[in-house]
Amino acid sequence: MLNSDLSQLRGSPFDALRALLGPLSAAPNLEPQTLTIGEPQHTPPQIMIDALRANEHLYGKYPPVNGTPEQRIAITNWLDRRYHLPEGMVDADKHIAPVNGTKEALYMIAQVITERAGHNQAKPAILLPTPYYHVYHAAAVMAGADAVFMPATKQTEFFPDLDTLDPDLLDRTTAFYLCSPANPQGTCASKEYLREALRLARQHDFMLVMDECYTEIYDREPPAGILEICKEEDGSLDHVLSFHSLSKRSSAAGLRSGFCVGPEDIIKTFLNLRNFAGAASPLPVCAAATALWNDDAHVEENRALYRQKFDIAERHLAGKFDFYRPQAGFFLWLNVGNGVEATKRLWTAAALRVLPGSFLSVTDEQGVNPGDDYIRVALVGSADATEEALSRLVNSL
Repeated sequence: MLNSDLSQLRGSPFDALRALLGPLSAAPNLEPQTLTIGEPQHTPPQIMIDALRANEHLYGKYPPVNGTPEQRIAITNWLDRRYHLPEGMVDADKHIAPVNGTKEALYMIAQVITERAGHNQAKPAILLPTPYYHVYHAAAVMAGADAVFMPATKQTEFFPDLDTLDPDLLDRTTAFYLCSPANPQGTCASKEYLREALRLARQHDFMLVMDECYTEIYDREPPAGILEICKEEDGSLDHVLSFHSLSKRSSAAGLRSGFCVGPEDIIKTFLNLRNFAGAASPLPVCAAATALWNDDAHVEENRALYRQKFDIAERHLAGKFDFYRPQAGFFLWLNVGNGVEATKRLWTAAALRVLPGSFLSVTDEQGVNPGDDYIRVALVGSADATEEALSRLVNSL
């Protein structure tokens, strides 16, 4: 009675980690630290709390699936500020779909933009980087597409190599999921790379699905965004969908609030599907999101906290494990030779819980997994906790 496509879903990397470390004991006499999940631990902004409290009387109302006009305007104004967009390029009432965080929206959008294969037709394809966010794969599978993994390695600055893509594959592609800044590697796609990805999307008629949820957690320079490229090309949003979230930007993971921006026809259809799914944010959440998108000061304070932890990481790790200072995001992608063995060692010798890179990646037909040598370390705790954790890590590997 079950949908057979469900059998194709890959298990959670965190379930795999529990199975790996479950039989092992953490190092005694040390307080365990969890450095696995990208859940910001910084205190959420007070303006969010104030907005939720001021609007708590609205919990008794059914919310609209497209949020509130004030929320959509705040989002559009932020996009204009962040990417220096011309007035009217993004219309708050046509191009914006507020979402309950980007996780479920990235999953659901594939069903909007992917036509299932008919009898005797080749299956559509959805392109995914590897390492990758597991939601992308689930989205492809449940939309009836072939999930085509593209290695994102150090040799290509941790983004898929666009020059290796077969034109026949691109012709049956419906979506290319691309995360920039990259999770887990913390690198940012250049404008040239984004421009080429957009060119391929328009030439071969697929959607470039940009996961840009880490774009506000940057070290020195704001990462380029796909809307900047659209602006420089022709001002059109054709063949582009971009997803943003308050989870990282505002340390508000529990608010479950973000948005998708894209072409009017896609956004309209997306909202219609979401209406059936009941995927609407409560009105107090919409009010809190409005306050957060309207304010940039708390974001700079948040960035400063991550920069402090980048400084700590650089001090402990410079010259070790192929360390480089991340351009953005809050993960370290460390080459430890064998990610699984290092993960077990760090738990038993240092009471540190990290994630093997292979759990975030796919092994190809030649037996190569681009994450085999790596671990992912999330710098989401306090500066003091980061100092302690990285000292233990260096002393244990």
